[in-house]
Amino acid sequence: MFKPPCGRYKPIRTVLTIGIAGIGKSFLVRKFVLDWAEGRTNQDVHLIFPFSFRQLNLFKGEKFSLVKLIQECIQETRDMKEDALNHIFTTLQSSGNTNYDKSTFKLLFVLDGLDESRLDLNCSTSEYETVKIDVTASMSVDLLLTNLIKKNLLPSARLWVSTRPAAANQIHSDFVDMETEVRGFTDSQKDEYFKKRIRNDEQASRIISHIKTSRSLHIMCHIPVFCWITGTVLEDMLKSRGLGELPKTLTKMYAEFLMFQIHKTKKKYDHTLCIQYMKSLAKLAFRQLEKGNLISRASVCSGVFTEIFKEECGRKHDEGTMFSFVHLSVQEFFAALYVEGSVIDRKKNALQSENGHLDLFLRFLLGLSLPANQTVLRDLLNVKITSTTDQETSGYIKKKISENLSPERSINLFHCLNELNDCSLVDEIQQFLSSGSLSTDKLSPAQWSALVFITLSSECDLEVFDLKKYSASEEALVRLLPVVKASGKAL
Repeated sequence: MFKPPCGRYKPIRTVLTIGIAGIGKSFLVRKFVLDWAEGRTNQDVHLIFPFSFRQLNLFKGEKFSLVKLIQECIQETRDMKEDALNHIFTTLQSSGNTNYDKSTFKLLFVLDGLDESRLDLNCSTSEYETVKIDVTASMSVDLLLTNLIKKNLLPSARLWVSTRPAAANQIHSDFVDMETEVRGFTDSQKDEYFKKRIRNDEQASRIISHIKTSRSLHIMCHIPVFCWITGTVLEDMLKSRGLGELPKTLTKMYAEFLMFQIHKTKKKYDHTLCIQYMKSLAKLAFRQLEKGNLISRASVCSGVFTEIFKEECGRKHDEGTMFSFVHLSVQEFFAALYVEGSVIDRKKNALQSENGHLDLFLRFLLGLSLPANQTVLRDLLNVKITSTTDQETSGYIKKKISENLSPERSINLFHCLNELNDCSLVDEIQQFLSSGSLSTDKLSPAQWSALVFITLSSECDLEVFDLKKYSASEEALVRLLPVVKASGKAL
């Protein structure tokens, strides 16, 4: 992963890995660390220190030395002698070496989930000032990580950061040597996943065939978390009511997943109590999302909804067990569920979010305004939104798209139109790319992937796709090939 591209000889120190929600970034990190620990790969690395921002957030405003922070966050290091780690860090820091390959001790720091960070990292501009740092000194977690990213701290150590696209700009490109993208499952991997996930071969085959009848659903299944939720929902549908009309948007699938959890749980608990718990979880999800917390002490419901909550390692000096939602996207869905009653104000607040941490929450919030989704969740929702509101919201989103927004903000707004089943989506994308507001030859690979994904996952008519509205460059045409293949006719 840290090998430079062909023809480039500059050493790679920092890699930024980008991927949409649920695409498998955290899984990739865990697999990387496991393969290293079991001696399968990357044996040139002496020590790996994997951090997650959801855990680092717990230490906001506190001061630690690097060793103390490592031992606080990484349980496996707590038996390591502090002096031994300080010796390694001091040796590297005092050497003045910035080249990993020439380093006495080869270290890798992993920062997983930059989009979940609520720390004040000062890395978004190219401003750089060499600072002499005592590696054993205590400093705020914010400053410690900032110095690590800016290469003031252990410049010869490698750094791997993962994030959703909207938060990638929190680290200026001057501090990133290489950018990679997690793209999720291929078509064959989708089939393989469902065959392994669903033990009954006949049911697995029926579900795979059924998914392929919906272009939008089949495309969205390249996201592993969506595959997991889809497998859960469709297996239940097949057993209990037959495979009828398939959920075709992110919101509808998450809504069906939530109802599956309620139906599963009410076999043991009273239905009214289940609904009460769900509403409490939704409130908790939103309150914690507002505060930037992804880990909490909400153990009341943890034993009830085991597929929604998971246990986390808390701070070693704290009492009690910590819990988090099984995936950030699940928390974002619950948060949207809670605020659906005050949807207009919340939509606009989320639309104005600068760092993108409310992007998926916004998509769910918009999707929950549709009558079809409200019908599924009628026991949990008290307010119905009229079609006029949807039209007004679509108009507001299109107005925002016409403004000079960043590519990532515009792309998420296209996702929002998709959740609203707005079939002017493809036209809006074509107008956006042909307007000159953003040249197609300046889109990053991740941004191209997003636009192609949105176009294919929409239920809009793709009988005719007008290529003339796009850049005539060969690269642009190659990237649009999946859309061309799905179209009846390309001009």
